[in-house]
Amino acid sequence: MNALILTDGKPGHENQSVALCRHLGLDYELATVSYSCKAAKALSYLFDRFGWRTSRIFQMSEIRSQMSGVSDPSPRRPLSSDLRPLSFDLIISTGSTSFYPNKVIARKLGIPNVAILNPKGYRPDFSAILCPAYDHPPQRDNITELPLNLCAADPTFFEEKAAEFKTKHTAQAPATGFIIGGPNAVSEIDPAALKEKLEQAFALTDGCERWVTTSRRTPKEVEQILEALPFDYRLINSRDSYNPVPAFIQLCNRLFVTSDSASMVSEAASFGTAKVEILMNSQLKTPNKFEELIQGLEKQNAVHVFDGTLGSADQKIDLQPILKEALKPLLPK
Repeated sequence: MNALILTDGKPGHENQSVALCRHLGLDYELATVSYSCKAAKALSYLFDRFGWRTSRIFQMSEIRSQMSGVSDPSPRRPLSSDLRPLSFDLIISTGSTSFYPNKVIARKLGIPNVAILNPKGYRPDFSAILCPAYDHPPQRDNITELPLNLCAADPTFFEEKAAEFKTKHTAQAPATGFIIGGPNAVSEIDPAALKEKLEQAFALTDGCERWVTTSRRTPKEVEQILEALPFDYRLINSRDSYNPVPAFIQLCNRLFVTSDSASMVSEAASFGTAKVEILMNSQLKTPNKFEELIQGLEKQNAVHVFDGTLGSADQKIDLQPILKEALKPLLPK
């Protein structure tokens, strides 16, 4: 099968659509969709409510080939005006910008479509909707709740990233990894509180190497704290764009992850063999989706909220059986 992924260009959204294809073993190609202005997107909600389908209110880029997961950096082929000559079996998209174009093109091509995340504001009349449980989707036959976010599913990806990391750092002991984010819409990171937790974690992981990486959202005050602690490997994102997270997931015996990124928490709870500790940010609004995600994973012993003691949460969530069952009507028998 060949899937067309409609992406809004946001890595967090595009990666979830790609992850679904990899879980299901689908070839896929990508095209970016966008609206010229907020008014055009607002019209998409109105048009969808009345069942009107038109491509005049959004733009779609040339299709990029990524067959079998191998990206072609040049556009593979331009779009025709009606898309009919193109051969796709399924359309997949993540995020509100892509939901209406998904419906328009699916109708034009006469093929099934999949939405990832809750398409709030649009009618839920996709062939299938895959939605994290924390989004509280309505109960419908075409909606499947997921315990965490979709994330990369190719084991060789993590193996390759681990091998690449080993060319940058040679470990002399078992490793404990720290993945540090920053503030988000519902929480903030308290440097003093984080420093105390890190010192506790150091005391509890004596004899291990400690590795740390930050994100683009990590505040300067937190970077300074991380630079003052005796990490054996340190990556400060504001100065180095290399991403060691997949290697941490593959190689570490234990991972500490701040609570502000659903994708990072989901990835740590899905892959590798590490026991996962969550470093909770200060919550500005509660309850929120991050708390609900973490609480759900705690119940499955996939993560442990760090409370000054180490947990034993090492159960990894395998989404593949859930996804195959949810999309069975759309896949070849």
